[in-house]
Amino acid sequence: MKQLWAPWRLEYIKSADEDAGCVFCAAVEGDDEERLVVRRGENAIVLLNKYPYSSGHFMVAPIRHIGEYGELDAEEVLELHRLAAAGMGALGTLYAPHGYNVGWNLGRTAGAGVVDHVHLHVVPRWGGDTNFMPVLADVKVLPQHLAETRRRLAEVWPED
Repeated sequence: MKQLWAPWRLEYIKSADEDAGCVFCAAVEGDDEERLVVRRGENAIVLLNKYPYSSGHFMVAPIRHIGEYGELDAEEVLELHRLAAAGMGALGTLYAPHGYNVGWNLGRTAGAGVVDHVHLHVVPRWGGDTNFMPVLADVKVLPQHLAETRRRLAEVWPED
């Protein structure tokens, strides 16, 4: 078996269970670089996924800690989707993906890793981005460190 070297993953894996509380609330209160926050709005924040499906995978979450999609107010819904659209524009500028997966995983059986704070995923996709690595080795290869992706995406994010 061949080994892949991705030293940044070990840091996250070791500390994943140490973080108490909600990852999104911690991002709202924390340092942008440390928490991988790309953009802050009045009602929502954008942060990179620490365990991304592909480079540039980000999430948009309401600032308010809320676990039910139906409890979001109109301003939150609008800003969540506006930030997702702006982020796709920024990703397009930086990485020129061929498409996007955009969606909500609501509830554990629907795939939500965090069930008590709703959030929207934006996953950039490229033709051929599914290769032998996830099929044979159950491994995804990300070509850029998350801190670098956060910095670059924040730099090209469109102004409101």
